[in-house]
Amino acid sequence: MPQFAFLEGQPFWVVYVTLLVVILLRAPATYLLGRGIGAGVNRGRIGARLGPRLDAAKARIDRYGAPVVTLGFFTVGMQTAINFSAGAVRMRFPVYFAAVFVGGLAWAGLWGTVISGLVGTWLVLFLNSPWTAMGVAVLALLVVTVLVLRHRRQRAGADEDDAPASAREEQAPAEAA
Repeated sequence: MPQFAFLEGQPFWVVYVTLLVVILLRAPATYLLGRGIGAGVNRGRIGARLGPRLDAAKARIDRYGAPVVTLGFFTVGMQTAINFSAGAVRMRFPVYFAAVFVGGLAWAGLWGTVISGLVGTWLVLFLNSPWTAMGVAVLALLVVTVLVLRHRRQRAGADEDDAPASAREEQAPAEAA
Protein backbone atom coordinates (compact mmCIF):
# COMPACT_ATOMS: atom_id res chain seq x y z
CA MET A 1 0.00 0.00 0.00
CA PRO A 2 1.41 3.37 -0.92
CA GLN A 3 0.47 5.16 2.30
CA PHE A 4 1.79 2.32 4.45
CA ALA A 5 4.71 1.28 2.24
CA PHE A 6 7.11 1.80 5.14
CA LEU A 7 5.40 -1.12 6.91
CA GLU A 8 6.10 -3.57 4.10
CA GLY A 9 8.09 -6.55 5.33
CA GLN A 10 7.74 -5.56 9.01
CA PRO A 11 6.62 -8.08 11.63
CA PHE A 12 2.87 -8.18 12.25
CA TRP A 13 3.13 -6.59 15.70
CA VAL A 14 4.90 -3.53 14.23
CA VAL A 15 2.19 -3.18 11.58
CA TYR A 16 -0.57 -3.68 14.17
CA VAL A 17 0.80 -1.18 16.69
CA THR A 18 1.48 1.40 13.98
CA LEU A 19 -2.05 1.12 12.60
CA LEU A 20 -3.50 1.27 16.11
CA VAL A 21 -1.56 4.48 16.84
CA VAL A 22 -2.72 5.94 13.53
CA ILE A 23 -6.38 5.28 14.35
CA LEU A 24 -6.00 6.47 17.95
CA LEU A 25 -4.69 9.79 16.63
CA ARG A 26 -6.93 10.20 13.57
CA ALA A 27 -10.32 9.36 15.09
CA PRO A 28 -10.06 11.71 18.11
CA ALA A 29 -8.76 14.48 15.83
CA THR A 30 -11.94 14.12 13.76
CA TYR A 31 -14.00 14.03 16.98
CA LEU A 32 -12.36 17.27 18.19
CA LEU A 33 -13.01 18.95 14.86
CA GLY A 34 -16.68 17.96 15.11
CA ARG A 35 -16.78 19.12 18.72
CA GLY A 36 -15.46 22.55 17.75
CA ILE A 37 -17.94 22.97 14.93
CA GLY A 38 -20.73 21.57 17.09
CA ALA A 39 -19.95 24.10 19.82
CA GLY A 40 -20.48 26.90 17.31
CA VAL A 41 -23.77 25.40 16.19
CA ASN A 42 -24.93 24.92 19.80
CA ARG A 43 -24.28 28.58 20.58
CA GLY A 44 -25.93 29.83 17.40
CA ARG A 45 -29.55 30.22 16.33
CA ILE A 46 -29.83 26.56 15.35
CA GLY A 47 -28.83 25.44 18.85
CA ALA A 48 -31.30 27.87 20.43
CA ARG A 49 -34.07 26.61 18.18
CA LEU A 50 -33.34 22.94 18.87
CA GLY A 51 -32.94 23.47 22.63
CA PRO A 52 -34.35 20.48 24.53
CA ARG A 53 -34.27 18.23 21.46
CA LEU A 54 -30.51 18.75 21.26
CA ASP A 55 -30.17 17.80 24.94
CA ALA A 56 -32.26 14.66 24.37
CA ALA A 57 -30.11 13.72 21.37
CA LYS A 58 -26.96 14.19 23.47
CA ALA A 59 -28.36 11.92 26.18
CA ARG A 60 -29.14 9.22 23.59
CA ILE A 61 -25.68 9.55 22.07
CA ASP A 62 -24.05 9.22 25.50
CA ARG A 63 -26.13 6.13 26.18
CA TYR A 64 -26.10 4.34 22.79
CA GLY A 65 -23.32 6.04 20.83
CA ALA A 66 -20.39 3.91 21.98
CA PRO A 67 -21.47 0.77 20.07
CA VAL A 68 -22.09 2.89 16.98
CA VAL A 69 -18.59 4.36 17.20
CA THR A 70 -17.06 0.91 17.67
CA LEU A 71 -19.04 -0.67 14.83
CA GLY A 72 -18.17 2.29 12.60
CA PHE A 73 -14.69 0.82 12.24
CA PHE A 74 -16.20 -2.12 10.34
CA THR A 75 -17.71 0.15 7.69
CA VAL A 76 -16.16 1.71 4.63
CA GLY A 77 -16.45 5.46 4.45
CA MET A 78 -18.49 5.93 7.63
CA GLN A 79 -15.72 6.19 10.24
CA THR A 80 -15.06 9.86 9.65
CA ALA A 81 -18.74 10.81 9.65
CA ILE A 82 -19.43 8.88 12.85
CA ASN A 83 -16.40 10.32 14.66
CA PHE A 84 -17.24 13.85 13.51
CA SER A 85 -20.88 13.45 14.57
CA ALA A 86 -19.90 12.11 17.99
CA GLY A 87 -17.88 15.27 18.51
CA ALA A 88 -20.56 17.57 17.11
CA VAL A 89 -23.14 16.31 19.61
CA ARG A 90 -20.51 16.44 22.36
CA MET A 91 -20.43 12.76 23.27
CA ARG A 92 -18.51 12.38 26.52
CA PHE A 93 -14.85 11.93 25.58
CA PRO A 94 -14.01 9.04 27.98
CA VAL A 95 -16.92 6.99 26.61
CA TYR A 96 -16.03 7.97 23.05
CA PHE A 97 -12.35 7.12 23.44
CA ALA A 98 -13.13 3.73 25.00
CA ALA A 99 -15.31 2.93 21.98
CA VAL A 100 -12.58 4.14 19.60
CA PHE A 101 -10.00 2.02 21.38
CA VAL A 102 -12.07 -1.16 21.06
CA GLY A 103 -12.94 -0.39 17.43
CA GLY A 104 -9.32 0.55 16.75
CA LEU A 105 -8.07 -2.77 18.08
CA ALA A 106 -10.34 -4.59 15.63
CA TRP A 107 -9.63 -2.18 12.75
CA ALA A 108 -5.86 -2.49 13.10
CA GLY A 109 -6.11 -6.27 13.08
CA LEU A 110 -8.41 -6.36 10.06
CA TRP A 111 -6.47 -3.74 8.12
CA GLY A 112 -3.10 -5.20 9.05
CA THR A 113 -3.99 -8.65 7.80
CA VAL A 114 -6.99 -9.17 5.58
CA ILE A 115 -7.68 -5.78 4.03
CA SER A 116 -4.08 -4.75 3.42
CA GLY A 117 -3.40 -8.16 1.90
CA LEU A 118 -6.34 -7.87 -0.48
CA VAL A 119 -5.64 -4.26 -1.43
CA GLY A 120 -1.90 -4.86 -1.71
CA THR A 121 -2.42 -7.91 -3.92
CA TRP A 122 -4.85 -5.98 -6.12
CA LEU A 123 -2.37 -3.08 -6.45
CA VAL A 124 0.43 -5.43 -7.50
CA LEU A 125 -1.95 -7.01 -10.01
CA PHE A 126 -2.93 -3.54 -11.27
CA LEU A 127 0.71 -2.52 -11.74
CA ASN A 128 1.42 -5.72 -13.69
CA SER A 129 -1.84 -5.91 -15.65
CA PRO A 130 -4.34 -3.05 -15.26
CA TRP A 131 -6.99 -4.77 -17.40
CA THR A 132 -6.85 -7.95 -15.34
CA ALA A 133 -7.07 -5.93 -12.12
CA MET A 134 -10.10 -4.05 -13.42
CA GLY A 135 -11.67 -7.36 -14.44
CA VAL A 136 -11.13 -8.72 -10.94
CA ALA A 137 -12.69 -5.57 -9.45
CA VAL A 138 -15.72 -5.83 -11.75
CA LEU A 139 -16.08 -9.52 -10.97
CA ALA A 140 -15.94 -8.80 -7.22
CA LEU A 141 -18.57 -6.08 -7.65
CA LEU A 142 -20.82 -8.47 -9.58
CA VAL A 143 -20.47 -11.17 -6.91
CA VAL A 144 -21.36 -8.71 -4.15
CA THR A 145 -24.32 -7.39 -6.16
CA VAL A 146 -25.65 -10.90 -6.79
CA LEU A 147 -25.31 -11.80 -3.10
CA VAL A 148 -27.11 -8.63 -1.99
CA LEU A 149 -29.93 -9.10 -4.51
CA ARG A 150 -30.35 -12.76 -3.55
CA HIS A 151 -30.50 -11.82 0.13
CA ARG A 152 -33.13 -9.15 -0.57
CA ARG A 153 -35.18 -11.56 -2.66
CA GLN A 154 -35.06 -14.20 0.10
CA ARG A 155 -36.06 -11.63 2.70
CA ALA A 156 -38.94 -10.41 0.50
CA GLY A 157 -40.04 -14.01 -0.02
CA ALA A 158 -40.04 -14.60 3.72
CA ASP A 159 -42.14 -11.47 4.22
CA GLU A 160 -44.62 -12.65 1.57
CA ASP A 161 -44.89 -16.07 3.23
CA ASP A 162 -45.79 -14.37 6.50
CA ALA A 163 -48.26 -11.91 4.96
CA PRO A 164 -50.68 -14.42 3.36
CA ALA A 165 -50.88 -16.46 6.56
CA SER A 166 -51.99 -13.45 8.55
CA ALA A 167 -54.29 -12.34 5.73
CA ARG A 168 -55.91 -15.79 5.67
CA GLU A 169 -56.49 -15.63 9.43
CA GLU A 170 -58.22 -12.28 9.08
CA GLN A 171 -60.36 -13.45 6.11
CA ALA A 172 -61.49 -16.72 7.70
CA PRO A 173 -63.76 -15.15 10.37
CA ALA A 174 -65.20 -12.76 7.76
CA GLU A 175 -66.17 -15.63 5.46
CA ALA A 176 -67.74 -17.61 8.32
CA ALA A 177 -70.06 -14.74 9.18
